[in-house]
Amino acid sequence: MNHEKMFNIARKRGFLWPSFEIYSGVSGFTDYGPLGASLKNNIMQKWRKQYIAGEGFHEIEGPTVMPKEVLKASGHVDNFTDPMTRCLACGEVFRADHIIEEAIGEDVESLENSEMDEIVKENNIKCPSCGGDLANIWNYNLMFKTEIGAKGDKVGYMRPETAQGIFILFKRLSRFFKNKLPFGAVQLGKAYRNEISPRQGVIRLREFTQAEAEIFLDPEDKTHPKFSQIADEILYLSSQDVQMNDKETLEITAQEALDQGVVSSETLIYQLYLARKFLKELGIPDEVLRFRQHLPGEMAHYALDCWDVECLTDQYGWVEIIGIADRGDYDLTAHSQFSNEELSIYMEYDEPKLVSKTIVKPNLKLFGPAFKGDSPKIKTYIENLSDDEVLALKEQIESEGKFILELDNTFEILEEHLIFEDIEEEVKGERIIPHVIEPSFGIDRILYCTLLHSFKSEEDGFDKEYFKFSKEIAPIQVSVFPLMNKEGLGEIAIDITHKLREAGFTVDNDTSGTIGKRYARADEVGVPIAITVDFDTKEDNTVTIRDRDTEEQERVKIEDLKEVIEAKLQ
Repeated sequence: MNHEKMFNIARKRGFLWPSFEIYSGVSGFTDYGPLGASLKNNIMQKWRKQYIAGEGFHEIEGPTVMPKEVLKASGHVDNFTDPMTRCLACGEVFRADHIIEEAIGEDVESLENSEMDEIVKENNIKCPSCGGDLANIWNYNLMFKTEIGAKGDKVGYMRPETAQGIFILFKRLSRFFKNKLPFGAVQLGKAYRNEISPRQGVIRLREFTQAEAEIFLDPEDKTHPKFSQIADEILYLSSQDVQMNDKETLEITAQEALDQGVVSSETLIYQLYLARKFLKELGIPDEVLRFRQHLPGEMAHYALDCWDVECLTDQYGWVEIIGIADRGDYDLTAHSQFSNEELSIYMEYDEPKLVSKTIVKPNLKLFGPAFKGDSPKIKTYIENLSDDEVLALKEQIESEGKFILELDNTFEILEEHLIFEDIEEEVKGERIIPHVIEPSFGIDRILYCTLLHSFKSEEDGFDKEYFKFSKEIAPIQVSVFPLMNKEGLGEIAIDITHKLREAGFTVDNDTSGTIGKRYARADEVGVPIAITVDFDTKEDNTVTIRDRDTEEQERVKIEDLKEVIEAKLQ
């Protein structure tokens, strides 16, 4: 790994450029040049291929601006915060846990603000910029706030994640998927987090791209139909037990991870496997990846379980690039409560079941005389209670002898006003709130790690510096060179370029400099195939194809180029 060399080439050749450069730039933003944008799009298309074509999920696209109510329900308004501190001397602001970690070399993300304040005092941690004293730590909400509409009376936020747009479409999505679980919906797009002090380039952005899948499934059945196909795959897992007891990373099969309770379900394990498969096919090897389970103190407010896929970098250490969480029913329950919409699904049983339940009905002899003209509305309220509400009412009546009901007036309902009855009834199904398992991919970070681990240089034993991209994602698939730009060779090269573009390939035509320099330029940006048009081309209608990695060459007829290139790009 060599961040500096890689990054210099990435900037020079049009992968990553600083945003707003002519206005001195703004931290936390980056521009993708022509090759960077192409590489990013190819990574996203590969993701779509894996999750849409491969897993049968469907893609939606929602707004990037969300009303406050949505994000209040999701917990982001109250919980989407980072610990912040300010220098009392120079006024610079910092993310508190980061400067503490830099000072003492320990992860403090799971600590309370008061605990971090104590560490700052005990270790005499000062402002990294000027050495001044630091203020007490407070929570800073990371969302970009905005106004919706000209009157400014509707508060909105730039979405902090793409997931919420899927959850609030649950009713429509469940109908689209014919009310059958499991089903998956995905969304790729921009998300926004107003980071306190982003200083890590493309690793920590204020505007970034996510690719997220929300897999809705039966809480009682988190098996996966493809699990048997991957049961023997080796996974490298850093569980809570491994981290808390300083043990070696687990090297176990998917089946062993399930049997030993290291990972809670087949579907969660399968998603870990898919993440690993995706990254390996991008060219990120196993030895720079780790799968780390969140510790209890760092688990998100919505998560039953969560694993991060982290990639090793020389510049930033271990970087989280994918999060895979079992979100339980948190999101659907929260949005159901805040919106007063039922976000559940009716699950029909294979066979009808006899179930025991408690019902409640008015004692008509006493009910009418007690409540007179109010009887019908009180009766309607009681008859519409859910099974759980009936049990809660019974418990309260039995313990207190009465129940206070608030409608348009206050009514005192006594034990003798109601009749509770235990019955058995045949039911064909039930309404359930699905659980959600979510793989969330940070596309920008994955792109950075792809650049880093695809970059080869003398330090890696190569005689040239170049990006050895997976052929599937290379931003330019083919370069076409005339040996010389004269005697008609240039025209033949242009004709081949046009035909290959029409065939769907991304093709570059380069006529500048010697053929050796053109090969070097193409290799540097990871072009897997180079085609040279020479004087023999005019005689026998063949060209030379050169492989980026092996540098082997072969003659191919122009009419066969499409099929040969397709085969080489597989």
